[in-house]
Amino acid sequence: MPRGRSSSPYEVISRLLAVEIRVVKYGHPDAVRLVAEVQEEYVRRYGSGDAAEIAEDHFELPSGLFAVGYLEGEAIATGAWRALTTLEPGDAEIKRMYVREEARGRGLAREMLRFLERTASEQGRTRMVLETGDRQPEAVALYKSEGYVTIPGFGHYKDHPASISLGKKLSA
Repeated sequence: MPRGRSSSPYEVISRLLAVEIRVVKYGHPDAVRLVAEVQEEYVRRYGSGDAAEIAEDHFELPSGLFAVGYLEGEAIATGAWRALTTLEPGDAEIKRMYVREEARGRGLAREMLRFLERTASEQGRTRMVLETGDRQPEAVALYKSEGYVTIPGFGHYKDHPASISLGKKLSA
């Protein structure tokens, strides 16, 4: 075993998941930088950024929030939710889920997702919904492993052939 490494798998898991999640404003510098990175990711995968309408006030409690995940003080992940009124009453839409490439594979997206679900539920939201795309198989796999199921298309990309809409009822 390499020097300085723990032999206990539990220590490794706890070290890998030691992310600090902070609620920030959508205009926070770390949020702005990571949102720009996720837009670049969309351009690489789909040829253009996300064109869905986004406004800073969509992510203000109690009708939404924006979070940044920090690992050893470095901003490495984002996630947000906002109240959505176009589907079922009580829906919250997940937006801007992203983990920087060098931090992927550590369970950080799952931890962010669970944070978003918990905070949305605390604000009275009863279901999480999201749009993703068929060129993000790792995202689809994460959501399905957390109990998300296919729902009818909604939002900006509802008629786009690459769009995948998912939802999950939240526990009270």
